[in-house]
Amino acid sequence: MLPADGRFGSGPSKVREDQVGALARAGRNLLGTSHRQAPVKDMVGRIRSGLGEFFELPDGYEILLGLGGATTFWDAAACGLVNRKAQHATFGEFGAKFAAATHKAPFLEPSTIRTAEAGTRTDVVAEDGVDVYAWPHNETSTGVMAPVRRPDGVDRAQPGTDDPLILVDATSAAGGTAVDISETDVYYFSPQKNFASDGGLWFGAFSPAAIDRIQRIAASDRWIPDSLSLQAAVENSRKNQTLNTPGLAGLVMLDDQVRWLNEQGGMTWAAARTKESSDRVYAWAEAQDFTTPFVARPEDRSTVVATVDFNDDVDAATISSALRAHGVVDIEPYRKLGRNQLRIATFSAVEPDDVSALLACIDLVVEQL
Repeated sequence: MLPADGRFGSGPSKVREDQVGALARAGRNLLGTSHRQAPVKDMVGRIRSGLGEFFELPDGYEILLGLGGATTFWDAAACGLVNRKAQHATFGEFGAKFAAATHKAPFLEPSTIRTAEAGTRTDVVAEDGVDVYAWPHNETSTGVMAPVRRPDGVDRAQPGTDDPLILVDATSAAGGTAVDISETDVYYFSPQKNFASDGGLWFGAFSPAAIDRIQRIAASDRWIPDSLSLQAAVENSRKNQTLNTPGLAGLVMLDDQVRWLNEQGGMTWAAARTKESSDRVYAWAEAQDFTTPFVARPEDRSTVVATVDFNDDVDAATISSALRAHGVVDIEPYRKLGRNQLRIATFSAVEPDDVSALLACIDLVVEQL
């Protein structure tokens, strides 16, 4: 009954065996070498071009990368992308953390923060004086997914102006959902979810207007720590390198995953695959008498992180513990939600049939309780 692979964590995610094989092959000629020399720079170049292919990058957009993951990027964006004031739509833990970063920055005006209860979402709205609008594409903590489109009344930003920029946190969505990159100015992510790599890096698709904003703020009198300098990220990314030494193992796994995704059919294929898996979860949850999808509105339900509430007489923690003993792991709810819930990642590397096997195992455990 068990899934062929029991990893359903929402990050770090399942890593395919071929990625591990790529890591082994890299052990003799790449790991332990300088990140400022070939073949590492060639690999970073392949990753950047492969991501551009996957996201069907519009003309003028560039794939940039830096160290520290999305958490570090929030601080870097507060320093190097927000000119005066940001507005955030927050509907979970991670969107709220970015909002806190810009709201507390002493050189910025207090942010406008639009919040929604866990399991629901809210949107940004046009506001005078705001030069950055930000929200998560997918809120990993709750399983809520939001549309990626410029808000009404906010036109596409042009270089050399203070037009508002759109920043979308895509950490758990990128690589598993469809997106029109032209609706954003920065679509950024860490690669440990659908891209099945290690954390510790951030990547993003940046518009010409976003790069222009970075350069103008960097040329101002604002003090920006070198480790948070997006201007340094622009300069180093164009050389296919990072400011400091990156984790090469993560780059090797990412390189293999990006290649695999593009070979399968790119963004269209990945979005269809994750939807198939998550649809199985939601259909199962609605058919049982002891479960309910946590996200009430179907249009708000994530296709990559499915959250399911259990009735009070069925202990979800007992289910996850029993499954963990048999190698099915990391389906616990987000720790700060405190709900009687399971959270199942349906990322691109997860086989839909493994999702069905997981659901059958849950049914069996519930019968035993």
